[in-house]
Amino acid sequence: MTQPEALRTLLESVAAGQVTPGDALDRLKHFDFEPVGDFARIDHHRSLRTGFPEVIWGLGKTPAQIAEIIKVMRDRTAVVMATRIEPDVYAEVQSKVPDLRYYQTARICALGTPQVQHPGKIGILSAGTADLPIAEEAAVTAELGGFQVQRLWDVGVSGIHRLLSNRQVIDAANVLIVAAGMEGALPSVVGGLADCPVIAVPTSVGYGASFNGLAALLAMLNSCAAGIGVVNIDNGFGAAMLAGQIIRTAVKLHE
Repeated sequence: MTQPEALRTLLESVAAGQVTPGDALDRLKHFDFEPVGDFARIDHHRSLRTGFPEVIWGLGKTPAQIAEIIKVMRDRTAVVMATRIEPDVYAEVQSKVPDLRYYQTARICALGTPQVQHPGKIGILSAGTADLPIAEEAAVTAELGGFQVQRLWDVGVSGIHRLLSNRQVIDAANVLIVAAGMEGALPSVVGGLADCPVIAVPTSVGYGASFNGLAALLAMLNSCAAGIGVVNIDNGFGAAMLAGQIIRTAVKLHE
């Protein structure tokens, strides 16, 4: 049975009273995907299930593939987003999708205008300037997802007064994302100051014994500060998605 046939059967069952509208909605959450050539299947109903649309992972895809996926998605979602897009790849994709925007530091390209749709505020901190690509990936992802973001860059523990003089950013946030490389100490410090969830993002910044972020990852996992969760190395995108889900869950609890 094709997708249109299956949808018609489902709607006819609802009209005949054989399936309740609630049951039909549950079925639709796992119903709709669209093939793109022979290389992708776009999950159009991901936002219905999870609250956020599917996002394109750019690495490993050709510019032509990325462009085709964007064209299929653009009529079905308000924001289309692709991550880990290098400048030369963006140039090729943009030649096929002229209105595509590029966030160079974050290595994200997107269609659609970021608009605040959710309550709350996500504070995003970076330990050093070298952590900005990952911190900006988190910031842009959150903004494209409809969340208000406040940035605070280069406030690592080697100059802790820079952080302490900006306590208002910590105090105003409902969720904090903290990106740090080297020994990964900043999330522990922030966790000792904050009354909200802290999402730690280890970055692959540091000298040889940092092992491309592994040292920071292990330090964050072993933090003595309570209320800290840790995502994978360089996963600013995942941190933003988790922060968004925390805020959305808090809103649901008050509905």
